[in-house]
Amino acid sequence: MEVLIPADRIYARVDELAAEIVRVYDGRPVTVVGILTGCLMFTADLIRRIDLPLRVAFITASSYRGETFIAGKLEIRDELLPDIAGKHVLLLDDILDTGKTLTRVVALLIDRGAASVKVGVLLRKIGRQEVPFEPDFVGFTIPDKFVVGYGLDFNDEYRHLPFVGVLQPGE
Repeated sequence: MEVLIPADRIYARVDELAAEIVRVYDGRPVTVVGILTGCLMFTADLIRRIDLPLRVAFITASSYRGETFIAGKLEIRDELLPDIAGKHVLLLDDILDTGKTLTRVVALLIDRGAASVKVGVLLRKIGRQEVPFEPDFVGFTIPDKFVVGYGLDFNDEYRHLPFVGVLQPGE
C-alpha cells in the first residue's frame, strides 16, 4: 500500500490544528461532535491537545456500505448528541469528499440551536466536491484517491493503521 501521509506528519499537523482551534475559540467552551466511525482517531488525538473546556459527543453519518467505493443514501443517527442549544460546536470528520454529509450534519446542528458550528476535517479530497462547503480547519488536502488508515476504512478494515494510505483495487 502506498503511504500518502505518514504517521509523524499526521501527528505534527494535529498539533498545529489544535493550536489553531484554541486561538479561534479563545477560551470559550466547545462541544466537539465527531462523525463516527471515521473520525475516531482524529478526534481522540485532537481533543487531547485542545486546552479548552470541552464536551465530546458523537453522531453517525454514513453513505458507504460494505465493499464499495461509491456512496449510497446518507443515514444520520444522532441519539448520542447532547443538548447543543446555545453551545459552540466543533464538528469533526475524517474527510471532506462530496460535501453532502458535512452540509447535512451542519444543518442538523444549526437546527438544534447551536450558537456556532465550525468544521474540522483531517482530509480534504480535491475533485470530488459536489456541493459548496468550506471547512474551518483542514489537516491535509489530498488527490482524488481512495484512502484508508487513521480512522478511514474500506469494508470496516484498515482503520487501525497509523498512516493514511492509498488503497489499490484487490488489496
